This record gives sequence, C-alpha cells and structure tokens, in this order.
Amino acid sequence: MPTFSRLVRFLARDGRTYYGDAILPRGVTDVSKARQARVVQGDIFGQHIVTDQVADIRMLLAPLAPEDVRTVRCLGLNYAAHAKESKMPIPEYPVVFYKPATSLTGPTDPIPIHPLAQQHTGLDYECELVAIIGKPCADVAESEALDHVLGYAVGNDVSHRDWQLKLGGGQWSLGKGFDGWAPFGPGIVSRDLIPNPQRLGIRTRVNGETVQESTTADMIFGVAKTIAFLSQGTTLMPGDVIFTGTPQGVGMGRNPQVWLKDGDVVEVELDSVGTCTNKVEYSPVRDAKL
Repeated sequence: MPTFSRLVRFLARDGRTYYGDAILPRGVTDVSKARQARVVQGDIFGQHIVTDQVADIRMLLAPLAPEDVRTVRCLGLNYAAHAKESKMPIPEYPVVFYKPATSLTGPTDPIPIHPLAQQHTGLDYECELVAIIGKPCADVAESEALDHVLGYAVGNDVSHRDWQLKLGGGQWSLGKGFDGWAPFGPGIVSRDLIPNPQRLGIRTRVNGETVQESTTADMIFGVAKTIAFLSQGTTLMPGDVIFTGTPQGVGMGRNPQVWLKDGDVVEVELDSVGTCTNKVEYSPVRDAKL
C-alpha cells in the first residue's frame, strides 16, 4: 500500500466513473492537468492494482467516493502567521473541528452558497493541505504517523465568518459545514512522492489574483504531529480526511476585509499536488429566513 502514484477519481468519456492513476505530461506535477489515467482495480486502501487500461478523463471528481469517506477533521489556527493575523495566541494544542461529509466536493465543482449564507457577510477562502488516512492507527507515535497516510491533496475550507464566529453559538461547524464547502483534490498524491509534507508551497488565487502565499513549513502542528495527536484515544480509519489548516491572507485578516461574492473563481494550489478551481455560485433565494 499504495501502488498508485497520483490517485484520481473521474468521469471517463465512456460515461463510467473510475478510480485511476493519473498520467501527466513530462515535467508536470499538477494532477488537474491529467487528461488520461490508468484504471485502478481493487481496494484503494488495501489490495489494488494499476491496470494497463487507459481511460480518457472527461471530468475529475472528488478523489474519494462518498462511500469511501469516514470523517472530515479540520484544524484551525495551524499556521503561525495566520494566528497572528487573526490576533489569536499560538494554540498549545491543535484546534479541532469537523465538517460533514456532504461538504466534500470535487476540484472543479461550483461552491454553492445557500440562501442562509447570503443573509450575512463573511464568505471566505482557506487553502489547506489535506491528508488522507490509508490504514488504521491508534495512539500512533509521531515518528510512525506518516506511515498511515494514503496520500495528500489540496482543499478549500470555505468559511462564513459571521456564522462561524458571531451567529453559530460559539462553535465553528455551521459556518464551515454547508454542502459543497470543502472542495478537494485534484487527486491524492501518494506519500511516497511527498516524503516530507512540511516543505510544500501553498497558495490561493481569487479571480487570478494571489491572496494567500505560504509554505507548509509554517504549520504549528505538522502532519505527523497532527495525526499522532488525533489518534490519541480515537482510532483513525482509512478514509478519514484531515484538513490541516490555512496560512495567512484569508479575507477576514485583510484590511479592509475582502469577502467572496457570487461568480468569483477560487483556485487553491499545493506544490507537487496541483490545483482545485471552483466558482462561487449563489443558490436562488427562497422565503426561508432566520
């Protein structure tokens, strides 16, 4: 485990959905550039093979099928510069919250903004390294934690600051948990290709303008330390998805603050993994109000 290099889940031109190992042009590492993949058969978390069958990619999907997802754990305030811009102290322990599995979506899907999230201000972006657990681990040592990782992706922890901080009763889940508010992908790059996840550039662009630019070296709790902490007393399982926090440059931390609006195009990018490109789309407003 694993035998793939860059796992993608995709709708093929033959109309079927496959897991596959992305085929990239020479010198290209952005999985979103893949136009073909070798079909993967078997259990992606266990025994599987990369076949010789090559399929044309019509559309990249969320890299894990819904039935293969367990939980979606997320870290807040996990970059030193982001904690500073948020005027918050460096946390002593990881700040953990959950998103529902329905928040996960694909690397090119629209970001739907429910009418509830249109009634107040604060729609924000957060580029994040995403780690996917590949085999069970409980009370794992930090030195062994990365052995339990299937691979890495990039994600956008879409957030609504008013619902997160002012209107949600002091918890973050409502302001971060709407359907489609965790696009990730464009694939899952094997841990074998990323032996050190703390040496990756990470960035966000909104309508082509770079608004976040950092490196995973600025994480307060690196991936290994995060997994070791989360596994204490709670077994992490294959299909657990971990969003590891965002660097500085979020809209909330800017002066003046900058919020996403209908029609904005958000790109989140992670070196050695690739780019998710998602358009903000306001859903039709109905009569329901709070």
